[in-house]
Amino acid sequence: MTARQAAEAGRDRLASALIANGSLQPDWFAAYHAVPRHLFVPDTVWPGMADGVRQGHAVSRSQDAAAWWRAVYSDVPLTTQWDDGAHLGNSRGTAPSSSSSMPTMVFSMLAALDVADGHRVLEIGTGTGWNAALLSHRLGSANVTTVEVDGSTATDAQRRLARSGYAPVTVVGDGAAGHPPTAPFDRVIATCSVRDVPRAWIEQCRPGAMIVAPWGPEYGGEAVVKLTTQPDGSAHGGFARSSAFMRLRAQRVARPNSLAYLSAPWPADGVRSATTLSPDELGGWAAMFAIGVRVPGVFPLTERYPDGTYTLWLHDTAVTSWATADWEPGRAEFEVVQSGPRRLWDEVEAGWRWWDARGRPGVERFALTVAPDGAHAVRLKR
Repeated sequence: MTARQAAEAGRDRLASALIANGSLQPDWFAAYHAVPRHLFVPDTVWPGMADGVRQGHAVSRSQDAAAWWRAVYSDVPLTTQWDDGAHLGNSRGTAPSSSSSMPTMVFSMLAALDVADGHRVLEIGTGTGWNAALLSHRLGSANVTTVEVDGSTATDAQRRLARSGYAPVTVVGDGAAGHPPTAPFDRVIATCSVRDVPRAWIEQCRPGAMIVAPWGPEYGGEAVVKLTTQPDGSAHGGFARSSAFMRLRAQRVARPNSLAYLSAPWPADGVRSATTLSPDELGGWAAMFAIGVRVPGVFPLTERYPDGTYTLWLHDTAVTSWATADWEPGRAEFEVVQSGPRRLWDEVEAGWRWWDARGRPGVERFALTVAPDGAHAVRLKR
């Protein structure tokens, strides 16, 4: 099979899958076929694994073209950079820092953006340039501004865009600042997640504009929110679906490890207790999202052991409090240790029970309001 045949077969196969799952809508058919993904994928990528948050081994077009084509036209994210470019070679780095997003997510978010002819769009996170090219085909390059924080990533994307015949306004800079020279915008789409929706995005939008962005609380879990901007400078909207994106670089935080919380050898000044709530119940995406909404300033870490057991650590961002819960198979009670002014296990358990008592609602049952002063409030819709 020639490269052209592989591309056409892969595109058709992926299109069928995206149409079947509802992500590729008719108004994006033309852009999908005019802007093939393979033109925006580098020679070496790390395809995503089935759980959506891990990467497989590197696939190189020059070394295994058939595997590369399969990866490009599979409905998986493709990591394209590790450790902000500091990691080189074909091994996996420490943290993925750029990717070509999962096609289902790409077209689901573009459908949620609900663009119309003449709309001006700000994209946060150029990445490989594929999303910017799709928008440019649909709206015209002059109506698209795309911002990328990584200089080398932006240069590569601009080269691919030009080679494909598109010339959106490309900016190297902090996406949290938006891009005032091409504002006001009718739509903003982010291909990175945020904990706080930047005020600049709202301020650079017309009233009634829409912002589509992955949003996640401190604890974990994440979902795509669709916000409509209001004349008073606020924005409000619901969540469309769960997601798993890399964090906006300006909102990354360094997490201290568990040793930073201990004032003395284990268990330090921790107070022991027991719970009937299994730590396993806290690991689902919807559960983590709900706990994060209810319990601010707390994040989990998991310490796994060779025998299959593990300890769930809870830390507060102020580095004042910690808690642990030990999981072992077959147990009805689990040991808990807590220390500090906040009783983190008690808070997290209360958050989980709040979610459980309401029928374990999915992310689509929640809504986010960003006030004019930037305060964020997430509530459960009726």
